[in-house]
Amino acid sequence: MIRTALLSATVVTLLAPTAFAEKNATMNLLLGKSSSPTVIENFDNEVPQIAKAAKGKWEVVDGILTGKELASDKHAAVLSYNKQNHNSVVRFSFKVDGDTKGFNFSLNHKGGHLCRVVVAPTKMTINLDKDKKDPQSKAKILATAKGDFSGSEWHTMQVEFVGDTIAAQVDNGAVAKASHEKLDTNKPGYRWVMRGDSLSIDDLHIWELPK
Repeated sequence: MIRTALLSATVVTLLAPTAFAEKNATMNLLLGKSSSPTVIENFDNEVPQIAKAAKGKWEVVDGILTGKELASDKHAAVLSYNKQNHNSVVRFSFKVDGDTKGFNFSLNHKGGHLCRVVVAPTKMTINLDKDKKDPQSKAKILATAKGDFSGSEWHTMQVEFVGDTIAAQVDNGAVAKASHEKLDTNKPGYRWVMRGDSLSIDDLHIWELPK
């Protein structure tokens, strides 16, 4: 069931229990039920046509999608997976290397930036983005979960979008959940945003959920 939109954000802070990192881990859903995935992408050969690099260098190396920031761009590396969605579940494996300290998994709406899951060395946050068309708008942290993301090891992230609610979890036990009325909207795709030497992505699964 899709929840009625809230007039203000629900802010949550959760602690992550100790757990081992794992590639392509299976996780239980926090917000609802899903059937078979509509997308399974293992990046065996090349960057799929549905994925577009807006900034940075993105290529498939040994079956792994790898992103790298380019100094000449003067901007973080950005890859968009252009699959329209409203309610959905996304799961993927990730690994950071070199001087890369984390990444953003973000979504836009037709008016621009909407929200993102931010992974940093010691925490994960769910952020509502600033509305660039509104001078009074400010970015907000909706939820925070502590966790260790400092090592160069594989993790699995799963993010659920149902109505006005988003839930993000990682195989190391970090879980964050938040609600805001602006989240209940159509979204043109999914984006990975990173700075530094290397972000590796693999095992992408997407489930579509009814409105």
